Amino acid sequence: MPDPKLMVLLSENWTMTDPRDLRGLVDLAVVAEDAGVDGVMIGEHVVLGPNAAINGTPANPRDWLGVANHPPGTPHPNGMHLLSAIAAVTSRVRLGAVAVLSPLRHPLVLGKELATLDLISRGRLVYLPAVGWQREEYEAIGAPFQQRGKILDEQLEVWERAWRDEPVSHHGKHFNFESISFEPKPWRPTGPELWIGGMGLHPAALRRIVRYGKGYLPLGPLSPDDLAHLREAMEANGRSLEELELVGGIGMASPFPDAVGTKELASALDETRNPMVDGFSTFVIKPSQYIDDRDQLGDLCRDALVGLRERALDVGVGSRYR
Repeated sequence: MPDPKLMVLLSENWTMTDPRDLRGLVDLAVVAEDAGVDGVMIGEHVVLGPNAAINGTPANPRDWLGVANHPPGTPHPNGMHLLSAIAAVTSRVRLGAVAVLSPLRHPLVLGKELATLDLISRGRLVYLPAVGWQREEYEAIGAPFQQRGKILDEQLEVWERAWRDEPVSHHGKHFNFESISFEPKPWRPTGPELWIGGMGLHPAALRRIVRYGKGYLPLGPLSPDDLAHLREAMEANGRSLEELELVGGIGMASPFPDAVGTKELASALDETRNPMVDGFSTFVIKPSQYIDDRDQLGDLCRDALVGLRERALDVGVGSRYR
């Protein structure tokens, strides 16, 4: 029975780290690797507009950030640069560039950045492209907000060929080039490990998962119907659900501004049992929801790993762990 995996979200932990201390985040990645976690993750926004918090901000700054609840001054470092620094001082952990707003970039420029990071880390990059929710971010950069999903679909086609073929040609609505050379290639011919994420299993997400996805990180629980639909779609395309890495989250922050979590870590880990039965094998933890002292990160990671393994032993018949 394989052990469940733990990924640590290093960004958005400003109650325990100075947002300008990016070297400190690099150091914490080393601590997480030494504690045995499978990977670290960095989220992204390029800029935030005046309406970034139109849905209100979390009462507790430790809570997960979601759609339109970001204070406009929220600091988001460049994930590629930060993960490159982390790659230089680690040797084993996967490097998660998650929720990268791909339609804001040309696919050849972004594809070169991803391929370089994957090559530097010797195949440890996990890439989750996203389209985002903030119109002002697109307007500031001059990218078409309404076309962002179609742009991502075309980018995925470009990367599939650019990371594999030589020379590379593409003729689409948004990007057009003929017989260009794209070198160096990523560590593997298939490119970085690609995850798909998003709110709900909508048709576009399902299509991307089936064709390109090595993993799926839904923002929220999957219903039995979602899982059945996903399994059917995978099998219809010659793939199995078991080959897809399903990724969930651990815990929620307290609604009270000065509290670290509404529950102990053990209670939060108990809630991973049902996702495990459904086939989830990887879980993401946001450290600041449980600790304020960065020196406690190693112990938190070790405790979370032990707890996940104990609960994996408890899951019922029908789980992919059995």
